[in-house]
Amino acid sequence: MEIVRKDIKNLHVGVYPPKGRVRVAAPLRLDDEAVRLAVISRLGWIRRQQQGFQQQDRQSQREMVTGESHYYQGRRFRLDVIEHDGPPSVDLLNNTTMQLRVRSGADRDAREAVLNRWYRCRLREQFPDLLAKWEPEVGVEVSELRIKKMRTRWGTCNVEARRLWLNLELAKKPPPCLEYILVHEMIHFLERHHNERFRELMDRLMPQWRLYREELNRAPLSHEDWRY
Repeated sequence: MEIVRKDIKNLHVGVYPPKGRVRVAAPLRLDDEAVRLAVISRLGWIRRQQQGFQQQDRQSQREMVTGESHYYQGRRFRLDVIEHDGPPSVDLLNNTTMQLRVRSGADRDAREAVLNRWYRCRLREQFPDLLAKWEPEVGVEVSELRIKKMRTRWGTCNVEARRLWLNLELAKKPPPCLEYILVHEMIHFLERHHNERFRELMDRLMPQWRLYREELNRAPLSHEDWRY
């Protein structure tokens, strides 16, 4: 268990994949015994989270070859790699096949880069409608919405700059999961911490958010995915 001392009001416990590592953010005012007792009181929850990681489906690292399973918006597709002399592209065929066209001789990393560019474009296409829907609902304005590959978070925000980042991996998850993470981060403009006020805002604006969170955590994980 990792303990990090911070100038915060409340103690926070996080459990992280793939093996259920426990990280505790503790207020400076709490001594070691108080932290120990607080963690003990959460042991049941910690063990449930760790068990969930062990039981969840997990994909090995993709080799970017024909026949592999890849996901888009929560649906599984069979990858079909075609080498040719034209520009690279990605197309979804018959709701079952993801056709990846790459230049002849493209290695695994080059193929993955083509697919990730396609994921990024598809994700970005959804932003205008989502912001138009949720900015008036939440009562905040997002100055900038970016996409990046993150290893420890589905999303993050800079409250002062009104800037959001969403994880590229969300392109692979069901659409409600993307919407849940966006609203989650927007509400952090109003409340920085995952406290009672934060949960009340989530309940009012997105009553089904716990179901979306569960769906996100049930979705097949890549070799480097995590829970939120």
